[in-house]
Parts: sequence; structure tokens; C-alpha cells
Amino acid sequence: MIELTAVEIRDGVRAGKLRARDVCEAHLARIKALDPKVHAFLHVDEAGARAAADRVDASPDKGPLAGVPLAVKDNMCQRGVPTTCASKILEGFRPPYDATALLRALAAGAVPLGHTNLDEFAMGSSTENSAYGPSRNPWDLARAPGGSSGGSTAAVAARMAALAFGSDTGGSIRQPAALCGVVGMKPTYGRVSRYGLVAFASSLDQIGPIARTVRDAAVFLGAMSGHDTLDSTSAPVEVPDYEKELEAGVKGLRVGVPKEFFGAGTDPGVRAAIDAALKQLQKLGATLVDISLPHTDYGIAAYYVIAPCEASSNLARYDGVRFGHRAKSFDGLVDMYRKSRTEGFGEEVRRRILLGTFALSSGYYEAYYRKALQVRRLIKNDFDEAWKTVDVIAGPTSPIPAFRIGEKADDPIAMYLCDVLTVTAPLAGIPGVSVPAGFTPGGLPVGLQLLGKEWSEATLLRAGRAYERETEWWRKGPQV
Repeated sequence: MIELTAVEIRDGVRAGKLRARDVCEAHLARIKALDPKVHAFLHVDEAGARAAADRVDASPDKGPLAGVPLAVKDNMCQRGVPTTCASKILEGFRPPYDATALLRALAAGAVPLGHTNLDEFAMGSSTENSAYGPSRNPWDLARAPGGSSGGSTAAVAARMAALAFGSDTGGSIRQPAALCGVVGMKPTYGRVSRYGLVAFASSLDQIGPIARTVRDAAVFLGAMSGHDTLDSTSAPVEVPDYEKELEAGVKGLRVGVPKEFFGAGTDPGVRAAIDAALKQLQKLGATLVDISLPHTDYGIAAYYVIAPCEASSNLARYDGVRFGHRAKSFDGLVDMYRKSRTEGFGEEVRRRILLGTFALSSGYYEAYYRKALQVRRLIKNDFDEAWKTVDVIAGPTSPIPAFRIGEKADDPIAMYLCDVLTVTAPLAGIPGVSVPAGFTPGGLPVGLQLLGKEWSEATLLRAGRAYERETEWWRKGPQV
């Protein structure tokens, strides 16, 4: 059962050929067998999963995710389930409510298995910043699964869950999906409610699906999307039937290939796989168009001003008074703040809070934060100009395959550059998807990234499905 896709599980449960409880038990057994090696999960809710599966079996109304085992990234609130954002500052926190996206998945019949590991507060590209230890890439346990949704992508790649929630602020769904050989999608900003997602950078954060196939991702995205009055940034835009439009193919589609996505730092194995993927799209009837996104190289600089500024504001609430860990001994209020936050936050989170606080401080706001917002506008203008001549933009998701755990731990800049091809989409608010596109000569997964204009998720999924249908890289699984 662990080899079945989410759609195959759903169809089997609907047809009475599978019991949701049996599927749940198979995945719980898989977690018990493999997670000590992979460390994808921070908390497994066996009792809750079995109860949810039993409800699906007892219900006459089988939803679009009926009986599908689901992993939840640990920065999404789930009522009564430990939710820590992989941070000591939230250790022991059990939310009193559910995130809207999770509620919608539950209403569709999904069976939540537990919460997955991540870089603390979703700040990182390797899942090494977790306060509870790194997750490992199922394709090579000595390597990182990417981040920050590394636990979610590792769980899906290792067949411990059929679907997983991720959140993408600068590439945190797409980059780990590429490194783990699964499908990961960042929807248009506002497509999926952020209510119940613990905030990192509020103008960038977006919840999205992680799956083994494009069809699974399409069904999952449809289930979680839609306007939510509890989230002021949720857009009142109609949600199409993503699954219905999947098989339309790419004939006549104009695919832009930006020269900036193939820089000197691109791994030769990644470059070869992406070149082959682009030729395959062309063979299927798409037209390749050389384009330029001239401000791509400024994306990292802009992102690492804007995101830390918003993080500085959002994480100020964890002061040891109202929220978060409180130090046991301190000398006065200011010392309590200092000790509580120093003990509770890890090094990378503290670094970003300091960066953001500095950039927002008097005398520096104009030089850093305002300037970064202006660059963000230029990046958005680049994409708007590109849509005049192309329908989709394609290139590598990550310029390099999975790197060894610890390889970049002492070099924050090298780690930040892992997101060089993914940060521009959140800055522009546009959707993007990473689809498995083969392997390097060393046997590590490569991801093909497809970007589209606002609300064009259906087009991206259609293009991804056309490529997936011809190549079937998704059928290959790691031997953990």
C-alpha cells in the first residue's frame, strides 16, 4: 500500500477495494521502520491517525482525499497536537485550533499521521537548523533533504506518507522537493489560506502541496485552496478543477528559458538533466523561447533583507511573557527577555532576527528595507514583461543536487545561495512547481522548475503532468 499514489489510494477507498484503516496502518508501520534513520517526523499521532481513518471508512461520503495518509509540516497548527516549528521556544505548545488548509484536507478525507521536521521557524535550506536534529535525504542518508520543508519531502520520498503539507517562503517547498525527487508546488500568494500557519515572513509565506505525482499535487491543491475570511491576505478567486485540466498537454505552450537560471554555479549533472527535460517539452509540442530576467541575481539580496525584517516583527511575540519559553532564572524584565529568547531560538533564527531588526532600525530603513522593496518591484516587473511572450518559465529548481549534512553549516552565505533560483517567485507572488527530472551521474534527484503568472497553477500542473507522463521519473524510489 505504501507504493500507491494518493489518487490510487483515494480511488481504492471510494471503490471499497481498500480500507482507510489498513492504508493508515501500513504507513504507520513504514514510519516506525524507517524514521529512526530519516528523522522526517517530530511527532507521530498514531491514535489520531487511526481515528481519522476509521471516520473515513464509516462515512458514506468519500471526499477527494479519502483515506490518503498525510504528513503535516510542524509550523501548521493542529488542535491538540504538539506544534513547535522545530524550535525550543515552542516546546510543549499544543494549538487550540486547526489551520484552515488542514481543516479543508480533513474535510476531504485525508488522514493526518503526524508533524514533520523543518528548519526552525522555516528558516533554512537543509533542515539542519531544526532544534531537534536534521532530517536526512532518503536517497543518501549522509545528505540533506533540503529545506525548510525537508521533513515533509523526505516523508513522501521514503513512502512514509502519500502527501505532505509544506510552506514556501523563499523556496521551502520546491527546493527540498527537487533534492528528494518528489513534486512540490508553491501556489500564487493568496491562493491558500495562511490562517494557522505560524508566521515567518507574512508577505511571502504560502502553504502548498508535496506529493509523488503531479496528479496527486493537483488534487491536494484543489482541496486546500480557496478564499478564507480568517485570512486577510486570502484572495477571493475561484479555484479551478486542477485534476480535470491535467491531460491537456503542452502543444502550443510557449516555455521561456531564462539565461540567468543557468549560471556558472550550476552542477553539470543538473544542467544535463534540465537540458534533456526542456528538449522533452519541445518534443511534446511546446515552443522554447530564450528570455532574460535581468534582476534574478538581486533576488537573494532582496529576500534576505525583506524576510528577516518580517521575521523580526513576527517573532517579537515570543518574549517569555505571553508566548514561548521563559528562562528559569533572570534579573529583571530585560534580562528575562534576553535569556528566554537566547535559550529558545537557535543560531540561524537569532541571526535573521538581528539582521531584520538592524535593517528596520532608524537610519537604516531607507538604505536597506526600502531599497529591497524597490528591487522586489523590479523582479516583479521582469516577470510581467516575460509573460508578454511566454506562458511558462522553465529551468532548474536548485543549481546543485543534495549536499552533505554539515557541508554548508559554517557558511551562511553558501547556504542562502541554495535558494538563488527559488526566491524570486515568492518575491513576485507567482506560482511555481518542481517536478522530478531525472538524476545526476551520482544518482541524486534533479528537479525541473516551472513558473507561471498569477493564478496559473492549472497551466503549470498541466505542463508538469505532460512531462511526467513521458518520463515517469516519479516511479523510482529510494532504497532506504
